[in-house]
Amino acid sequence: MQRKLGTRGPEVSALGLGCMGLNYAYGPGPGKQEAISLIRHAFDSGVTFFDTAEAYGPFTNEELVGEALAPIRDQVVIATKFGFKNGQVSEGMDSRPERIREVAEASLKRLKTDRIDLFYQHRVDPSVPMEDVAGAVKDLILQGKVKHFGLSEAGAQSIRRAHAVQPVTAVQSEYSLWWREPEEQILPLCQELGIGFVPFSPLGKGFLTGKIDEHTSFGKDDFRNIVPRFSPAARKANQGLVDLLGRIAEKKRATPAQIALAWLLAQKPWIVPIPGTTKLSRLKENVRAAAIELSASDLGEISSALLNITVQGDRYPAHLAARVGK
Repeated sequence: MQRKLGTRGPEVSALGLGCMGLNYAYGPGPGKQEAISLIRHAFDSGVTFFDTAEAYGPFTNEELVGEALAPIRDQVVIATKFGFKNGQVSEGMDSRPERIREVAEASLKRLKTDRIDLFYQHRVDPSVPMEDVAGAVKDLILQGKVKHFGLSEAGAQSIRRAHAVQPVTAVQSEYSLWWREPEEQILPLCQELGIGFVPFSPLGKGFLTGKIDEHTSFGKDDFRNIVPRFSPAARKANQGLVDLLGRIAEKKRATPAQIALAWLLAQKPWIVPIPGTTKLSRLKENVRAAAIELSASDLGEISSALLNITVQGDRYPAHLAARVGK
């Protein structure tokens, strides 16, 4: 099943694969060969949209994705990102045009390719005018090194300013049943401008799978240890959302994760979630979500149940929250 990323974007599979967690943010990944094998399994299962970034690793995630996809390069769409100083999230933003050009050249080498299909600004850089960022990517598009321009976690004003210089193909932000803020401004804006929307963490960083509860412990390198929404008290408070998914999943003979993904797909035809996983069984489970049809009554049941559920806990600690929605 294919979807078009907005009015001017490429055709991609209804679900992509977020590759970050294969070796970054959630502790040690599965090992290089196993990760490459997982990416190729995803392609064999119909996935044609793969998401990475120079900051994941840094750099090693792009190398992994490049090696995995090299034999099938012309059959897939690869998204990567620029925007952090020296590729290091801890060093803050850097979206100066000369840096964007440097990142593009380095990413092309690591990805073993002659073009980046979708090049996102990873986070808005308040010190560089959005017009300069969009102009730099426009030049790369004119040179044939980049096909499409994207923004990650950008606010409505930034999206409009960028789009006026170089049409934005896709906006990527967190969106799921437990983080619905994009519905307020960003999704209506995407609709208006013909921009595709790519939800990351569509399973709530794993919480919506129903496999995490207040007693779950995470490895020492796991990003979720610093996320307020993953405190034991918040996990306990948010269990009602997972219970709701479980009830609908049972009726549909599906899993909570599949219902969470099917719900996202049902919101708009130009939404393409990118769940990540390190496990082949989860990959197969996620891919099957694209075939699940939620009826109007299913969606109505979810909507009315959500009115009585207030998700507890911030989705980012304060220092990371300051970087989004600019």
